[in-house]
Parts: sequence; C-alpha cells; structure tokens
Amino acid sequence: MAYLEGGTMGMARNGDIELAYETFGATDGEPLLLISGTGVQMLIFPDDLCDALVDLGFTVARFDNRDTGLSTHLTGVPAPGWLKTMIRPSSAPYRLEDMAEDALAVLDALGWRSAHLVGTSLGGMIAQTLAIRHPARVRTLTSIMSTPGARIGTMPKIATLRAIMKLAHMPVTSPDQAAQEAVEMKKLIGSPRYPFDEKEAADIGRRSYERHPGSPDGDARQRAAVTASGDRRKALAALRVPTLVLHGEDDPVIRLKAGQATAAAIPGARLVTYPGMGHDLPRQLWPSMLGHIRALAMAHDADHVIDN
Repeated sequence: MAYLEGGTMGMARNGDIELAYETFGATDGEPLLLISGTGVQMLIFPDDLCDALVDLGFTVARFDNRDTGLSTHLTGVPAPGWLKTMIRPSSAPYRLEDMAEDALAVLDALGWRSAHLVGTSLGGMIAQTLAIRHPARVRTLTSIMSTPGARIGTMPKIATLRAIMKLAHMPVTSPDQAAQEAVEMKKLIGSPRYPFDEKEAADIGRRSYERHPGSPDGDARQRAAVTASGDRRKALAALRVPTLVLHGEDDPVIRLKAGQATAAAIPGARLVTYPGMGHDLPRQLWPSMLGHIRALAMAHDADHVIDN
C-alpha cells in the first residue's frame, strides 16, 4: 500500500486561478474532498479530523478556496455588498459555478476521476453545485450546515448578525489578533452544548494569518458569489447522487430550515440533525458525523459493485 506524506501540498489550476491543496492518507483509499466555508482556510479542517477520515479508509484532500489562504486572491477586483449583488447579480466577480470548477480542478490535479464530497457552509453550496454540474465526478455528497439557496435560512438573529459584523470589521494586523478573533468568532457562532478548545481555535486563527492574512474584500467576493448564484432546489431535484445532510439544530448563521430544505430537495437524501450544534464541527460529534459519512460511502461502494 502506497502512502502520501501527511500534509503533502500541491497546486491545481483553473484558468488563471491557482488552488493550494493538501493530501492525507494512502493513495488507494476512497478519495474524499473537503470543501471549506466563507473566509476560512483549509486549516478549518484540523489535521486530526483528516487523520480520522484516513483511519476510516479515505484518501483525504483539503484545499483553499479562491480568495483564501495560499490560493489566488482576486486583489483589486470589486467586492459588491449583498444588496447590490441581490439587485444586480452580474456585479458579482464570480459565482458558485466558478468555485465548483475550482474544486473540479483539484480533483483533476489529484488524478481522481470521482470523489466523495464533504462541504461545510459555503463549501456545502460549492459541493452541491459541483454535483449538479458534474454528477459523474461525485461518488457521494455530504452537505454540512449549508443551504440550497442564498435566501433560505441565511438570516441570523439581528443581535447575532450585528455581533458578527462588528467582529468581522475589527482590524486584524497580527497573528495574535487573528488568534483572538478566531476564538471570539467561535464563541459567537459555535455550538452552545459543546465546549471548544480555545487554544486550538487560536492556533488555527494564528496559522491562517501567517499563511495569508486575507481581507474583508475576499470574504465579500465569496458572499457575493452565494447571493448571485440563486436557488439550486430545482437543479438538486434532478440529482441522483447519494446524499447526506448534516445540520446543527442551534446554528445561528445558517438556520436548521436550510438543512431541511437541502435534504427535501435531493431525492433520497438523508438528514441528520444535532441538538446543541452551532455553525462549527464540534469534536464531540466527530464520531457520529464521520460514521455517517463512512456509511454513505460504503453504501455507494456496495451499489457500485452490484451495478457492475
């Protein structure tokens, strides 16, 4: 059995966009691509989460979306606000379809004809879009704390929204400030039932800043892509990809009804919800979540053997 070095880095290309990715596990494992959310880097999927997936038989890849981390930042490209994008979708510099093609470029760079997709938040939307556009490239789809449309379950409570916006607009000019911001954001949108490790959250924030500090404009461009891309429910209704939808019942950012709408839109999709889970991946729930992802993959493998 051939093994990749833990954290083996590579670069994929989609036109002028370069995508930094990292791989974990045996080369002959079940290929699984992790797709992250708005404004966060691939580090949001901790190394030991990737290792846990490897232990379940997967070869794992994670990557930085455009405008994050070590991937291409569209510096200088306009970053329209949500209202302008809603009124004039053409003002968005790119859409979810473009980000899905980025993810496809990572699959191509890895030499994966198809893969299991696991996306969180924005990453779930990208995974949905990739499955719609290229269903033959998707073995299974797992959409976590995500939505099938920009206007479905995406309005936080006013107090939460104000707190998020205030925190997001605080200047961050050092790794230590980035670490503190990551902790404060985790307190704000994380899981109320499950305590988190502040040192780990701070470490992810610090290392992310050191890789690339990012910018509010990059986040705004990603959010504009979501707003401009509309509602996917009609397209998802035609999808025939085995699908799992995981969602926190106490998610303050993308509300539970968004996960319910995703599952309702996709024929045969399974919905699993977690009381006390917010807009994050609490370690205490990893065994359950990864177990469901592995079960979905095994069911796909069994069906594939029967079909062939």
